[in-house]
Amino acid sequence: MRPMTGDVEILYGEPELPGEPFVIRIRELAGTVVPPHSHPVDEHITVVQGVWYFGFGERYDPTQLRELKPGTYAFAPKGSWMFGYSPDGAIVQVHGIGPFQIHWHDGAKTLNDSDASSVFRFRRGDRVASKRGIGQIVEGYASGTLIQYEIEGSDGLRHMAHEYELYAQ
Repeated sequence: MRPMTGDVEILYGEPELPGEPFVIRIRELAGTVVPPHSHPVDEHITVVQGVWYFGFGERYDPTQLRELKPGTYAFAPKGSWMFGYSPDGAIVQVHGIGPFQIHWHDGAKTLNDSDASSVFRFRRGDRVASKRGIGQIVEGYASGTLIQYEIEGSDGLRHMAHEYELYAQ
């Protein structure tokens, strides 16, 4: 066993290979909302650390989220639409049989996209204030009406915040 060093780590196999088993761990930052998405394979989910909220549906609906504490297992059948939320950060382990791909219900955009300025109000490097403190934008993610930013504080810790929660500094 070793501590995670990245946001996604492959523990076993090659997730993209058809018919091959895989195990991955995903670090969800505090404040992360995972927009509705599906996978072409069954997904077996175990919460390893923190609390993860998980729900099914084509639209992000916080009333449909169910709390999953460390050690809790959840199953998502292939093709089902799902979403999640991590209020304080979590590590989630996923295993299944490849190919593991993500299909975002409302597409996905980042600050790297050529049309980012038409989607995002803030840019990489902007200083912003959120309820978790002041920090610098390191990435942005958008899917449909969900627009979030990854923010690094002066202490080096990162968290996520919705665009409507942020104020320029």
